[in-house]
Formats: sequence, C-alpha cells, structure tokens
Amino acid sequence: MNAPWTVDAILLDMDGTLLDTEKVYFDSLVAALNACGYTDDVVALCHAMVGLPGPVCETMLRDHYGAGFPLDAVNQAFLDHRDRMMRAGLPLKRGTLDLLNAIATAERPMAIVTSSSRRSAERNLTLAGIRDRFETLLTLDDVTHGKPDPALYLKAAARLGVTPAACIAVEDSNHGVTAAHAAGAITLMVPDMAPPTDETRVKCAAVLPDLNAVLALLQERGAL
Repeated sequence: MNAPWTVDAILLDMDGTLLDTEKVYFDSLVAALNACGYTDDVVALCHAMVGLPGPVCETMLRDHYGAGFPLDAVNQAFLDHRDRMMRAGLPLKRGTLDLLNAIATAERPMAIVTSSSRRSAERNLTLAGIRDRFETLLTLDDVTHGKPDPALYLKAAARLGVTPAACIAVEDSNHGVTAAHAAGAITLMVPDMAPPTDETRVKCAAVLPDLNAVLALLQERGAL
C-alpha cells in the first residue's frame, strides 16, 4: 500500500492546469507571428515557450529572429487575437471545480502559483469565475525570476507558513514541474500542451490525465 503523504497545503498552477488558457495563448502567438510575416518553425518555437514567463518568451523571440524583430507589433497582434478568443469565455480544465471544492471541504490551505503577471492572473481567474476561491495568489510580480526557477513555490510555501516538502504542487508544463520539484514540493503533473520529458517524469510523484485523477490520488494518499 502506498504510504500516506503529510500535506499542509496545495499549490496550484493556473494557466493550463486550472484554466484552459494555454491553447488560447499558443494559438494567439502563432497567429500574431504569422500576421507579422513569420511562418518558419513558428509552431516548434511556440511549444518551447509553454509554461515560461512573458519576458522570457520575448527574449526567446528576439534571440531566434534577431535584433530587428518587431516585438511591439507582435505583442499587439497577440493581444488582439487573445482578447477575441477570450470574449467567448475562459473555460476551466476538467475537474477544476471538484478539486477546489474538495480542498475547501478539507480546509486545506491553498495558493495559486503562476508565472503570469498579477494583472493577467486577476483577469483570468475572474473571467473563469474562481477568483474568490483564493486568498493567496503568487505571480511573476512577486519574484525576480519566474518558473523554472523555484522562487515562486518557495515564496508560496513561506506565505502559507508551511515547508515546501509538505506541499502538493500541481503543474501542467515541464518548466513548472522543474520549479516545483526544485522547491522540494511533492509534484504532480497533468500535461496540457506539451508531454512530459523523461527528465520531467523523474521529478513527478505522478503524471496524471486530469484533475479528477489528481483528486482521487490526493484522497488515496490521505492528503484530503
């Protein structure tokens, strides 16, 4: 029988984990680059950015396309496309509400830990209808370095007054898993846009198909 986990808090990534936003971002960036005349290797490049903070993605774009890359134009095209897609609503990932309800019933502290800006996090959680469920929200604005650096997870644990080793972290991306594992959290992955690498799998306590499976595992291990 699997040994129970000692868990004091649940740390949840936002985009691609609770909210079905990564495809919106991905499609919007591909469309923006295409609109500005970039078509070669765009899909592969955008896949490499999944789970990374915006400033890191901008640096990757400049490095890839050179000093003349029209960042402002691409950013504006990205925002226009993203906003058009989001007007149709911001869906939750399957199992989000069941997981959040179970955490609340168990009175387990939890936090959002995201590499998005606070402005984006506030907007997206509000659009998805779950902003009021979180008292603790850690964003890129709270640290110098976002994921895959562990700073966000370390700060989230400190904010909740727990040790990282007593936290469950739920992530969807390879970069997010790297951050959570480096912080010392028990890391679960529910892959979204990109499958886990072999290196990522080693860092995970489990790789699961959806948040319903996360909930079942947490209940099985006595975490909820």
